[in-house]
Amino acid sequence: VGLESQTIKHMVEDECADSIIPLPNVTGKILSKVIEYCKRHVDAAAYSAAAKSDDKLASTATTDDDLKSFDTDFVKVDQSTLFDLILAANYLNIKPLLDLTCQTVADMIKGKTPEEIRKTFNIKNDFTPEEEEEVRRENQWAFE
Repeated sequence: VGLESQTIKHMVEDECADSIIPLPNVTGKILSKVIEYCKRHVDAAAYSAAAKSDDKLASTATTDDDLKSFDTDFVKVDQSTLFDLILAANYLNIKPLLDLTCQTVADMIKGKTPEEIRKTFNIKNDFTPEEEEEVRRENQWAFE
């Protein structure tokens, strides 16, 4: 499961696995969620590979739909947890988890006005009305 992380994989390959692996800003709660994600994906891949060679397993194999459903439920967390998962996935270099969590944030933004995005993420508008109008003019394509 740990080898899903490219960071940990490289440490193992470089024979650094016997030393402590620093995980700055990754809490136990977030690390537990990351391990849950990796374990589910590793198990699904292993079961899928086994099912290809065993007809009995093929009928009960974890399907892509099952994994997509797991992923959908996995990211149904509060914003703080979602952002912590993004940071952990980035630091640990777990691309599928990083892609999933970043796509979730992108979906939260999609179709919203700048004001709605600010409200969603509790971002203070520090532009003057004149600066904001200039940004809108310069980036008109984004507001169409």
